[in-house]
Amino acid sequence: MPTDKITSGGTTMTVLTLAGTDVPGEDVDDALTRDGAVLLRGLGLRTPEEFHSLVSTFGSPMTSYRGGNTPRRKVTTGVFTSTEYPAEYPISPHNELSYAHHWPARLFFCCLVPARTGGATPVCDGRAVLADLAEDTRDRFERHGVVYRQQLHGGYGFGKSWQDTYQTSDAAAVETFLRDTETEFAWTDDGGLRTAQLRPAVLRRSVTGELIWFNQAEQWHPSGLPAEEAEALLTLVETEAELPHSVTFGDGTPIDAADLHEVRDAVRRNTLSVPWAAGDVMIVDNELVMHGREAFTGERRVLVSMT
Repeated sequence: MPTDKITSGGTTMTVLTLAGTDVPGEDVDDALTRDGAVLLRGLGLRTPEEFHSLVSTFGSPMTSYRGGNTPRRKVTTGVFTSTEYPAEYPISPHNELSYAHHWPARLFFCCLVPARTGGATPVCDGRAVLADLAEDTRDRFERHGVVYRQQLHGGYGFGKSWQDTYQTSDAAAVETFLRDTETEFAWTDDGGLRTAQLRPAVLRRSVTGELIWFNQAEQWHPSGLPAEEAEALLTLVETEAELPHSVTFGDGTPIDAADLHEVRDAVRRNTLSVPWAAGDVMIVDNELVMHGREAFTGERRVLVSMT
């Protein structure tokens, strides 16, 4: 079985080229523990059901994306579209559901139809990002953590509704979910919902005990938006907390955009991007390795499953 390694900055991906559908689970586990990202080529998967069957050999796929911020659709049991975000916009590398009380341990991506141009799923090692930050920047995030805030409308407005986010129109069920996930919340007079979640910005990896960058502050901060879009949104609200999503340090103090520009630079220096081929499967240790999406043209069909 041919094995290659691809490295960019501090991120390494193991590439296993297979001759059939048998996946060497032990080799995959070793590579994920060491590097956090594995690309499987030669499987020839063609359908969501075949993808689900493969993922099930590694564990039980999550069947719900309740509380998730990314727009996605369920395709079949435990399989979702990777994102419904418009093709012309890239998605910066991030750890899936790092803003949530629980997050998936592993992500599985399957390319059924590669894009005509672009559309890769770049990855970035959280150890490398943390090591690349200035000590005072790292210290601020590590000491304070971050608070993710959402302003969810009740059916009409910009951003997501709480019904779509929590996959129900039962307010009592939403309240139960929020209490169980240690999320602060308040209903608004117009039927909307405000939430706040205090989460770590730096995580001690459960497998090895290494410290890793693990948050989505740069995505939730207005500085992550195109300048014109950010300016337009900010004219509609009195404070950033009224945006569909926003973020502060854990003590409530604002995060300086300069800190997040430094984070983005560190991520860029350590990001690895490999073009998709039809039938490819990429497995990511979601704690250690961030993932994103390049802008693309043409028909692209990349599915995701989480365990």
